[in-house]
Amino acid sequence: MNIGILTSGGDCPGLNAVIRGAVRKGVRSEHMTFSGIRDGWRGLLEDDIAPLTTHDVRGISGRGGTILGTSRTHPYSQGGPEQMKRVMAARGIDAIIAIGGEGTLAGAARLVRDDGLPVVGVPKTIDNDLDNTDYTFGFDTAAEIATEAIDRLRTTAESHHRCMVVEVMGRNVGWIALHSGMAGGAHAILIPEFPVDYEQIYAWVRSAHDRGRAPLVVVSEGFMPAGADEQVADKGRDRDGRIRLGGIGNHLAPMIEDATGIETRSTLLGHLQRGGQPTAYDRVLATRLGMAAVDLAANGSWGQMASLSGTDIVSVSMESAVDKLKLVPQQRWDEVQVLLG
Repeated sequence: MNIGILTSGGDCPGLNAVIRGAVRKGVRSEHMTFSGIRDGWRGLLEDDIAPLTTHDVRGISGRGGTILGTSRTHPYSQGGPEQMKRVMAARGIDAIIAIGGEGTLAGAARLVRDDGLPVVGVPKTIDNDLDNTDYTFGFDTAAEIATEAIDRLRTTAESHHRCMVVEVMGRNVGWIALHSGMAGGAHAILIPEFPVDYEQIYAWVRSAHDRGRAPLVVVSEGFMPAGADEQVADKGRDRDGRIRLGGIGNHLAPMIEDATGIETRSTLLGHLQRGGQPTAYDRVLATRLGMAAVDLAANGSWGQMASLSGTDIVSVSMESAVDKLKLVPQQRWDEVQVLLG
């Protein structure tokens, strides 16, 4: 078999480890050949494809980003499935491994279901919001980067007796804020799933300050205070019309300072969370998922994706992973309450 590999949507640490794991496993165990599809679905629609060998993937597991490039090109644009079939036939590509998040896997599932394309998936997102997998690679690295930033901000906050507001990624779910906030000892953790009002935020900040601490507030970019009508977004919209979130930290900081009298600064981590070297955990998980995707392709398990269940890599349908978001559950929110304030 000749397998095409593409990475689509937002990049994240661990993508290269998936590519390496898939190519090494496929070449050595299944005698497959591989084609690297550049910039996600765009490369398959525009025939921007090159051979991908074990030489091409050596030493890339620890490298951030993706050697194949990525884009948000929609698979049903520019001729859609029929154009993809023509390119695959011309290139002798027998199947596609699509590595991506919610949008990528939803599109891949539709290509299989409605158009009969031979596609298997690998889930990735730093937000950890894909359902039917315990964790996605990239999340551990993003949470580690955020935690390190919180640790660094704590020392300068304590020196100046300030409150620090740290904004992390998380459009619809708060996993990064929850994990980095718990790890970094935050006094307030604000996530989209559980809105709290301004007075509760001020109370948490005052409680920490009254104990002689420099209050730390960790907030997901998609957080909306209770009673607010919309998410804070000061960066306009992207080319697809989607709101570019970012700015809730800058929104909260002056309000906290006015309400509490505590000097407050905000820091927006932004794309720092997407870049750089993946953690060991993400490298191992990504490699295992890449190898499992090869097994799915070898078995003709179209529409399936490799998934983490406990410590095992299993096969689940791509449609089940994108049917709903994996939200922070009530139990996790309840258990962190004793740590706040």
